[in-house]
Amino acid sequence: MIQTPLRLSVSTWALHELIGTVAPGRPGDPAAHLMPPRESRSLDLLHVPRELAKRGIKTMELCHFHVPDTSTCYLDEWAAAREEAGVSLWSLLIDDGDLNHPEHGDRDRDWIITWLDRASILGAQCVRIIGGKQPLTDESLAKSIAQFKIIAMEAYVRGVHVMTENWFPTLSTPEAIHTLMEETGGSVGMTFDFGNWGGLDKYSNLEQIAEYAEGCHTKWDSDEDFLRCLEITRAAEFSGPYTLVYGEPRNVWESLERQKALVLPYV
Repeated sequence: MIQTPLRLSVSTWALHELIGTVAPGRPGDPAAHLMPPRESRSLDLLHVPRELAKRGIKTMELCHFHVPDTSTCYLDEWAAAREEAGVSLWSLLIDDGDLNHPEHGDRDRDWIITWLDRASILGAQCVRIIGGKQPLTDESLAKSIAQFKIIAMEAYVRGVHVMTENWFPTLSTPEAIHTLMEETGGSVGMTFDFGNWGGLDKYSNLEQIAEYAEGCHTKWDSDEDFLRCLEITRAAEFSGPYTLVYGEPRNVWESLERQKALVLPYV
């Protein structure tokens, strides 16, 4: 059973400018980087839980590419630093892989499964996985659903819960998310992201999937958009963590404090 987290959370993506590093390792290429590494950093990942706790934030999410060393020794060290700071790890965000790729889908699934062991050592309650990068068709969605069923079972035996997100082409509509949720029977949850969908039907589409939200990427674009999305979560009686994911360049901590003030009435 998932423990109820403290509901204000921060993702390491919001701190990316400070953390700086991007660790190598992609499906099929252990030397490749998901994005260009940065030259400078001012915040070591080991110190992130302490810095969050100093600011009254006791829940966090961790991008997989921010983990500089996947050895058990380092993962144990990071978990110990997190526990010492009194911070819970809501989710490990596995930000790579394409589950329904016609050639590499199984390879990417197996790569994702290697991160389930790491998530368990880190003490993550959940992992968030991309639902698929292929155009949405009945075939591509069915492939994703089959892959999620395998991953969910692998995660269950490791004590980790699987979530996906309204992100990338395969899960680009409320109908696709409805189908995935129904077909996986509760073994897969959803991270509800404010900013991944746009257009004139953005809010009506978000309203249709808010009932599935177990976690929320509380992505700031404007105050008006931010508050409107927060109202959608309130109407859906959302009870999970609100994770801040946007850190304004050169003003990271201050921008997070401002967003925190907007979110607190909903926590």
